[in-house]
Amino acid sequence: MNIFNKLLICFILISSNAFSQKDKSSSFEVIPLGVKGGIDEKNLSAYLLAPAKTNDFICLDAGTVNAGIEKAIENKTFKVSTSEVLRKYIKGYFISHAHLDHVSGLIINSPADSSKTVYATNKCMEMMENHYFNDETWANFGDKGPGKPLKKYHFQTLNIAEETPITNTTMTVKAFPLSHVNPFESTAFLVKNGDSYVLYLGDTGPDAVEKSTDLHDLWTAIAPLVKNKQLKGIFIEVSFPNEQPDQFLFGHLTPNYLMKELHSLEELAGKDSLKGFKIIITHLKPPAKNIVKIKEQLKKQNDLEIQIIYPEQGKRFEL
Repeated sequence: MNIFNKLLICFILISSNAFSQKDKSSSFEVIPLGVKGGIDEKNLSAYLLAPAKTNDFICLDAGTVNAGIEKAIENKTFKVSTSEVLRKYIKGYFISHAHLDHVSGLIINSPADSSKTVYATNKCMEMMENHYFNDETWANFGDKGPGKPLKKYHFQTLNIAEETPITNTTMTVKAFPLSHVNPFESTAFLVKNGDSYVLYLGDTGPDAVEKSTDLHDLWTAIAPLVKNKQLKGIFIEVSFPNEQPDQFLFGHLTPNYLMKELHSLEELAGKDSLKGFKIIITHLKPPAKNIVKIKEQLKKQNDLEIQIIYPEQGKRFEL
């Protein structure tokens, strides 16, 4: 083999390896500002998501904001001030439902925030306008609703299953309905950047208990993305251990019900399609002994061989 052919083969191998490495690189960065359900007001559901290597974050739910940013700074995840993260890095908020543990950080921090968009489905937006940003319980920082709108936030209502550009980012979003004690609605957000996706679910009960098809319909919609390996991960709640009776689930999941739902997704996406797939567990409810039990049960029942991630407040990870 002459020197030219040897060099050509080396070039092809290097190029192929470089492409392979690029293909496996992360698409999104995640910084949890709050990860728990329940009573810890310093650590309630809120997840910053941005395209990799950018600071164009959206906040998926906003139960805890300021305390979460401070925790991220303490962990050296951010190297700027709390105010700069709040005002410049967070480009918008996506509220899955209007329960206080998912919106209190947004409300409390609104006087110090900068102008940006708050996204929610119609029912959720109506609740926020009528009960929070209404010039009575709190000043109306939005651009519509009761009282005198201060027009700091643009309230953008999302239509179900309609792709919507996310202002000041390269991402888009689709909203899907969830049942959180039927007929109360929660929301799943399918976020897209380029050819990659992340799915975030707000609080949700299992279809069997909720007497709903919302999760099955969602799995049907995302199954092709799982099959094509375009979906980088799913954020989904597990609030209680398996011992919690159905009548006291209050629109939440247990390890049993999560695995049943994921088996339904695998049936739609194909055998072994979830092997190694990233499932980010959210909304773990105290006390600590229940959280330990939930983790033990999920590990024991993980017959699909999913990669289970337990996010930590203020610590960055990639998808």
